[in-house]
Amino acid sequence: MNSSIRVNYATGHTGKVIAARLLPGTDLITGIEELCKEAGITYASVANCFGSFQKAAYFYLVPKPESNVGAGYGDLTVLNGPIEFLNGTGVVCQRDGDFETHLHGTFCDKEGKVYGGHIVKGQNPVITVDLILSEIVGVELFRKFDEETGANQLYPVTAGKSFPFTISK
Repeated sequence: MNSSIRVNYATGHTGKVIAARLLPGTDLITGIEELCKEAGITYASVANCFGSFQKAAYFYLVPKPESNVGAGYGDLTVLNGPIEFLNGTGVVCQRDGDFETHLHGTFCDKEGKVYGGHIVKGQNPVITVDLILSEIVGVELFRKFDEETGANQLYPVTAGKSFPFTISK
């Protein structure tokens, strides 16, 4: 098997920690971004995130032979609630001077059928969500278009640097 290791990375540390509960009707991603604005946080990790949604809207990966990597997101899937939100994880990044949070999650419907994928901003009003956000300090997290994949991807840069550190073996 021919295998290579290729990584872009940055180093920093965690700063402030926010523990919060999003209240009914708050959009999940918009609520996370507003919490970050209020706390003066630019970049963060969504460490713990779970609860329930009024509805869930997400994308999941499907084969796309025409894409650079042979896969891409399919059509938007919407589940009408109530929806149990089992877990969400992601990163609060910046793109073109504004927040762009990349969040994936798992959820289940009233029959216990489990779903998951890329959560869409503005489409996931909560019943209630508990979450822990950890500020990322010394690292700038950007979402940028990546030529190789043909999609927006994480572009982490150590503060004060122009480019990420790399590993290529």
